[in-house]
Amino acid sequence: MKVLLDTHFLVWLLLDAPRLREFPWLPRYLPWGVSPVSLLEIQFLQEIGRIEVDSRALEARLAEDVRFVINEVPLLALVKSALDLGWTRDPFDRLLAAHSIARRLPLCTTDRTLRKHHRLVVGELAR
Repeated sequence: MKVLLDTHFLVWLLLDAPRLREFPWLPRYLPWGVSPVSLLEIQFLQEIGRIEVDSRALEARLAEDVRFVINEVPLLALVKSALDLGWTRDPFDRLLAAHSIARRLPLCTTDRTLRKHHRLVVGELAR
């Protein structure tokens, strides 16, 4: 595993979104790491109506897809890594950045705030 995907990349990959054409280098980072935080964020986004997906079906599909590795990190390590990330108020972004730090994995994200402040971003997306 060479990178940790943010939730947007995870959803785009699972749904084979056309937006992926903008990132032809992505397969070089296979297999892709997935944080359990993204699973919670997908459920949250579904509950508030921001996305229309069956989060349970997506999770099952993810578990069967060899391109992805669900990467767990101990909760205490995650929280300790998140404590110093005051540059974001988004709890999911903060936890994903903390996961990236705790595992020393570059984060694959298009989020501008993450790309600006997080020190471990995939090279093709850095700043």
